[in-house]
Order: sequence, then C-alpha cells, then structure tokens
Amino acid sequence: MQFIDQLKFNEQGLIPAIVQDAENGDVLMMAWMNREALERTLETGKATYWSRSRQKFWVKGETSGHFQEVQGVYIDCDADVVLLKVKQAGAACHEGYRSCFFRRVEPETGELQVMLERLVNPEEVYSR
Repeated sequence: MQFIDQLKFNEQGLIPAIVQDAENGDVLMMAWMNREALERTLETGKATYWSRSRQKFWVKGETSGHFQEVQGVYIDCDADVVLLKVKQAGAACHEGYRSCFFRRVEPETGELQVMLERLVNPEEVYSR
C-alpha cells in the first residue's frame, strides 16, 4: 500500500479521518488514524481508529454494535486528511445520534440547537 507513504501524518503520527455516509453523503464523524489503523481498516473493511485518550486502537462498533463498513477510502489534495465513505449501522455518535454533527449553531443567538433524533440511549449501549 504505497499510497500510505505519501500521507502527511502529524507529529504524533496521526491523520484526521472524516467519515461520510456512502449512501447519502452525510458527514457522520471525525476520528484519528495512525498508519496501522489505516492498514487495519483496509485489510478488514471495518473502520479502525486510534484513540488518543486511551492510546489504543478501536474498531467503530466494537462496544455498541454500530459498525462502519468501509465502502471507499479517499485522500485529500494535500495528503493530510483521509475521507472514509462507510455504510453505517445505527448511530455513529457515542451520544446516540446518527451523526456526531447533530447540533447547529443558531446564527442570531449563538446557541446550539439539536437537529437530529437520538437513536439509542448511550448509557445502555456503552455500559455493556
């Protein structure tokens, strides 16, 4: 996988990964990948990321069952961002929403407005 050598990972060896619904184009989330996470993703077809807080790999859906089946991997023009187009099972957000981008900033008040319906109660899903 020679293309990985062309990627521009940051000082911590990470690259941002934007995750998009392959079917409708919705942006679902952003996470970090290192080289091995990207390699695992390509090998398994399941989105695998690097947790900066836990310092370990995580497969999206391993605790919730809301896996991301990778449909395509794209690299931006500067080779410093990865775009994953995925088939998302259930909620992508750990707060139980389909997308992590479930809040909109109200232009007049600056307040956040929830724009999506919560699909699952995160306390039930992540307490397993």
